[in-house]
Amino acid sequence: MLLGVDVGGTFTDAVLVLPGGELVTAKTLTTPADESIGVIRAVERALALAGAGAGEVTAFAHGTTVTTNALLEGRAARTALVATAGFTDLIELGRQARADLYRLCVAHPPPLVPHALRFAVDERSGPQGPLRAPTGLSEIAAGLAGAGVEAVAVVLLHASAHPEHELAVGAALSRSLPDVHISLSHEVSSMPREYERGATTELDAALSPLLRGHLAKLGERCARAGLPAAAVMQSSGGLTSAKRAGSHGALTVLSGPAGGAQGARLIAAGASAADVVCFDMGGTSTDVCVIDRGEVRETDRRTIAGRPLALPSLDIETVGAGGGSIGWRDSGGVLRVGPRSAGADPGPAAYGRGGLEPTVTDAHLVLGHLPADRVLAGGVVLDRDLALVAVRRLARELGVGVMRAAQGIVEVANSEMLAAMRAVTVARGIDPRNYALMAFGGAGGLHATAIAGELGIGRILCPRACGVLSALGLAAAAPRRDASGSFEAAAVDRLRARARAELGGDPVRERVRYALRYRGQSFELAVDAPPDADPQALRVLFESAHERAYGYSEPGNEVELVTVTVSVWGAAPVIAARSASAGAQRSRTRIWHEGVELDATLLAGEPAPGEHVEAPAICALGDATLLITPGWSAGVLQDGTIELTRT
Repeated sequence: MLLGVDVGGTFTDAVLVLPGGELVTAKTLTTPADESIGVIRAVERALALAGAGAGEVTAFAHGTTVTTNALLEGRAARTALVATAGFTDLIELGRQARADLYRLCVAHPPPLVPHALRFAVDERSGPQGPLRAPTGLSEIAAGLAGAGVEAVAVVLLHASAHPEHELAVGAALSRSLPDVHISLSHEVSSMPREYERGATTELDAALSPLLRGHLAKLGERCARAGLPAAAVMQSSGGLTSAKRAGSHGALTVLSGPAGGAQGARLIAAGASAADVVCFDMGGTSTDVCVIDRGEVRETDRRTIAGRPLALPSLDIETVGAGGGSIGWRDSGGVLRVGPRSAGADPGPAAYGRGGLEPTVTDAHLVLGHLPADRVLAGGVVLDRDLALVAVRRLARELGVGVMRAAQGIVEVANSEMLAAMRAVTVARGIDPRNYALMAFGGAGGLHATAIAGELGIGRILCPRACGVLSALGLAAAAPRRDASGSFEAAAVDRLRARARAELGGDPVRERVRYALRYRGQSFELAVDAPPDADPQALRVLFESAHERAYGYSEPGNEVELVTVTVSVWGAAPVIAARSASAGAQRSRTRIWHEGVELDATLLAGEPAPGEHVEAPAICALGDATLLITPGWSAGVLQDGTIELTRT
């Protein structure tokens, strides 16, 4: 059996893939104080439902929010920076660009390393290699020991091309400070730009001790439970070992959302949908990505919580709109939703755990989109009366009726998600009308038709395991390693050998990506080409990519090769997920839609393959709910995926 466990802000999801392809799913509330507790609870619940033992699990993949939450909440290990003399403030200086062009009071987040913990090392490298060896390392080590640091980021000038001095500094510090985590910039990111490389290394050093602690606890609990050691999802969408993830926490900043993207890719392939816009709406946030020609879009440059991250990652946009996002009235009298969330504790008002503020979940319950008194996955029982009290309180503040307030909460949440979707489609030259929409996460199906209508999309896919699709994506993921080199030191064969060695076996898939730019440009465009591609072939590919991205090319301008990245993948588990549903029980219910009360069909359970559903209807699936509004009809594919089309 294959096991995937994804930790979200509200729920922890587990998926067991049985040998015949049947899926067994379970949800428990996330345990923020120690996420490993919630992980084991979810696994135990899934095993109990499957009637199986832990010893039958052959592979375990884990997606975590430890590094993401730490970054968003400003928690980090006590970290020091060791940099080339004269460059210790490079992260604080940054790019000298405003955080917000039109809001002058908005500032960039402060560096994770305060000024007092920045240490200068006297060294220098030139274009041809080392010029002056590092000195004073024993004094720096003594200063670090006296400061009581937990981690050190070593960022030397030109280390991306010539890492010899960083290796020497790292070795000296490791001997003097064996219990302190050390991140070397050339091992974290190959980017020649010292600011982005330095900021990524600082982030890696500050987060790694936290992640290593979580993975150590999880490893102990897995050993006691008889489970295999967990592999960890990276931001790139590939798995790595717990040891490597704990050594480089920056690799996992998008661990959970990457699992959802991989699950979406699996379901899209089964539905013969090559181009898909995906949105994963959970309890705390919504993650959006694009699948082009069967592959999730990637990037090697992104910003997380205002901090640059120069590592390969899936191109995912995140907004603070989820089922637990709180609706509130701002000082101008305008209805707002999020980014504050009720989370798992106390949760929405309808959970009956002490929450008093209205959330998106409460609004859907008031509107009838969620069946009243229904037991949600994880054993949560919804109380419509408590939701009404919370929404009514906000309605009085806004001076509107309770149903209008509930509908307003849903509409504002939709607008937040639409902004993220347009950022990954229209803003990048993609016409979403040519794509299908895949909605997943516990709350995604409740917003699918409204989102599709705004984007002009005519086909929606809702996986039957949509509430736990991230966990399914984890179980289906392949191991991945990336090796990069700067333009001074990039030798493709050497990078291929390094990536293969880190993978620990022959890859089943390999990709070489070249980052190129016109001379004088500040940023690069990446193109894929064979390992032995010649300069002219790279130029043709680059100019074609430049034409698509910017609408022009400059055939007479010199083209520079900046970095080369080799990515290799191991074998992925073969998952032929199938639906064993005999059909859902049907009854009647009442819902509110666009200010009108409608009579609707309520389906409890998973509809069987071949079954058809006409709007308006609510499909109360095992781990999520799908709302089918007027203007749409639904059919069920062989794997249980519900396909909605415009009528």
